[in-house]
Amino acid sequence: MTALAETNKSDLSAPPAPQTPTRILYPGAATLLIAVIGCFTAWGIAADLTTPMVSGFKRIFDMSSFQASLVQMAYYGAYFLLAIPAALINSRWGYKAGMVCGLALASLGAFGFWPASQVMTYGAFLAALFAIAAGCSLLETSASPYVISLGPEETSTRRLNLAQAFNPLGTNIGVLIASTLILPKLDTPVNLADVSPETERAIRAEQLRAVTGPYIGLGVLLAVILVIIFVQKAPPTAQVAEDDAPRPASPLATLWRSKRYRYGVIAQFFDVGAQVCCWTYIIQYTQQAINGSLQLGSQMLQISLIVFLIARFLMTAVIARIRATKVMAVLGTIAVGLCIYASLRPDITGVIAIISASFCLSLMFPTIYGVALSGLGDTTKFGAAGLVMAIVGGAIMPMVQGRMMDATSAARSFIVPAVCFAMVTAYAIYDLRAPAQTAATAAAASETTSGAAPAGTASKRKVQS
Repeated sequence: MTALAETNKSDLSAPPAPQTPTRILYPGAATLLIAVIGCFTAWGIAADLTTPMVSGFKRIFDMSSFQASLVQMAYYGAYFLLAIPAALINSRWGYKAGMVCGLALASLGAFGFWPASQVMTYGAFLAALFAIAAGCSLLETSASPYVISLGPEETSTRRLNLAQAFNPLGTNIGVLIASTLILPKLDTPVNLADVSPETERAIRAEQLRAVTGPYIGLGVLLAVILVIIFVQKAPPTAQVAEDDAPRPASPLATLWRSKRYRYGVIAQFFDVGAQVCCWTYIIQYTQQAINGSLQLGSQMLQISLIVFLIARFLMTAVIARIRATKVMAVLGTIAVGLCIYASLRPDITGVIAIISASFCLSLMFPTIYGVALSGLGDTTKFGAAGLVMAIVGGAIMPMVQGRMMDATSAARSFIVPAVCFAMVTAYAIYDLRAPAQTAATAAAASETTSGAAPAGTASKRKVQS
């Protein structure tokens, strides 16, 4: 008895065992993470190669602004339409299959610019752009949750922020390629009224070659990433939990019951809307505020993207120590103030305020993505599709701001992104106040609602490789 007491006393007085720090990646997942980071960079390049094509095709094919705007319609339309098929692929064959399909389709679309340049019709280029965006939609629906699966759930938001930090790097590369390799060759004034049809065709063929070259290079990059991801095996520890009980009849019903997910889709809609509004209309704002030129406005956009890129890496380090949604609530509040200030003070300080809003934007997309998908279990594959479909906010909110700009001014129109940032801030505050949700609690809630008996055991399966 005395010996037992001494043993218990010894146990109580012993110092607690040191906690093992949660690793950011499972062992053996580094190569896959690097390859997936290549995906984030590549679709950033694709997105900002596409933006100047609105004015580029308008000049080449001598079209109206509405006809040229079909470029963005094709891009955003593909993102919206392909998100659900991507979720079905992920559910049936896994995230890796979704990424391989996305890379193959996007690469095919990029290579499709060469036959399109031979046909020399606008429709052929729109089809190629649609294929690129469709592939990027598959990629974005698959890559982000795949990054989440490559390590413990506790570090998923940090991991996703790190991977998505390379997306604005691709964005900057895309802007650089467009400004140096495409637009200068399209900007040369040519009087087509006094030339023969053969000469006119030769001039347009030369302009289309300037457009085609960078896209062929993009296709090669996508093909290389495809091969790396296809041959690389997922580490044995990269597993996702899957209950032995039958899945709910409708994943949509499961997602709808999760307020954190439902509100996350809304927040992502407004986050992307705020991003595209700030980056699209900073050029017009610069022209009004400081009587700047189109070129100066483009330089302000480039500075905004660089700030965004630097902030992405900085925020990845910050949220390693501070809860991500707490940081997002602060940044969202600051962004609201910056946009209101810019709307009231259309001068150089207002331009600086809009550029500073890009710093606040840096954390938002991956944080909303990670928080909204937390605790969804296998339904994550369908949940990712809804968050990608929310990207359509980048098409709708700029239209709202454009209409307000026509009615008032470029400065006053920045009330629109202020409202968008306010919605994102509200979501961050909701997450901070809402109880934490794990995959287990989500599954239990789903089973209770659907009438299924709770699973006594849970099986594990590897991420498809």
